[in-house]
Amino acid sequence: MLGFFDSGLGGLTVLKEVVKLLPSYSYLYLGDNARTPYGSHSHEVIYRFTRQGVTELFKRGAELVILACNTTSAVALRRIQQEFLPKYFPEKRVLGIIIPTAEEIVSLTKTKEVGVFGTEATIHAFAYPKEITKLVSSAKVHQQACPLLVPIIEAGEIEWEGLELAVKKYVGELLQKSRGIDAVILGCTHYALIEDIFKKFIPSPVSIISQGPIIAKKVAEYLLRHPEIESKVKREKQRAFFTTEDSWRVRNLFKLFYGSPMEVEKINLR
Repeated sequence: MLGFFDSGLGGLTVLKEVVKLLPSYSYLYLGDNARTPYGSHSHEVIYRFTRQGVTELFKRGAELVILACNTTSAVALRRIQQEFLPKYFPEKRVLGIIIPTAEEIVSLTKTKEVGVFGTEATIHAFAYPKEITKLVSSAKVHQQACPLLVPIIEAGEIEWEGLELAVKKYVGELLQKSRGIDAVILGCTHYALIEDIFKKFIPSPVSIISQGPIIAKKVAEYLLRHPEIESKVKREKQRAFFTTEDSWRVRNLFKLFYGSPMEVEKINLR
């Protein structure tokens, strides 16, 4: 099976695109809703939470896990790959979503000035500047932390006028940093759900990178390059969804993010 882990529900926007492109595989999704948002936690706590989620997905049959979350990809991925997997699950793999997104924006920008919206943890980890400047050393990466957005979205307040005001504020602050920005990354998978609000305030010549379709394409390419992993992944079209918080709000948000109803099972991580 293919596993997807997120601190909450934003990763469902990625999973939805992967399923659309690769419908025959079986999928597991785990959202750590009881402890979301991760963005304001320390790096050590984010790593511990991510390690617990990845372990749970492996125990449930995942061969490959995608950290469908910019915060965990920025903060925990390298340690998961270099320290955790070799010791506990050497035959399995974990991938993030930062590098594919960096590759995409580099292919789009003409001015070599780009912007990144993200959680505090993603921004403070400088993951996007690091990866983008590895690809284009002369690139300028302007970042904007958006600490209010994930809590508002996870609370289900997508129609609240305060959300639009917050997005307007963050977009304005980012664009003030340079007039040369010609492409921006919505560097949190939650933001795909409010992409239309970002579009209201980002000038039309500026390209907006939303991650779902990009990651779907990269997962397909990875499976083609790694038959030793692909051959172990079930093609039974199974779908299983897990959360660490079972509530009416979370169940409604699962449906909202994924676009269709599903059964969600509550589990505990430790």
